[in-house]
Amino acid sequence: MKIEIEKLTKLYYTIGEVADMFSVNASLIRFWEKEFAIIQPKKNKKGNRLFTTKDIENFNKIYQLVKINGYTLDGAKKALKSKELINEEVIDTDDKTIVINRLENIKQRLQELKG
Repeated sequence: MKIEIEKLTKLYYTIGEVADMFSVNASLIRFWEKEFAIIQPKKNKKGNRLFTTKDIENFNKIYQLVKINGYTLDGAKKALKSKELINEEVIDTDDKTIVINRLENIKQRLQELKG
């Protein structure tokens, strides 16, 4: 399941709407909000969570890593950190070779600069 962010039209979405998008319980969204710093919904005066399209996009990345690709929560956190450095979409198995090659090239360039 992949949410098409471009089709989201509202400024804010409730936790129930986000849960329905991913067919998960609202409790999972609250749990992942605590576990992953990149999910930071705004809260109204009543304390209800209001998710932006960026929050939904980040939740989608976590969902892809954990539910689709089978990552652990720690593994997903590490993948998201490396994703921020690489500035790429969530990496599937076929793309890992490309990323490894890029990292090896970067390592080689750094070693050349160092030595």
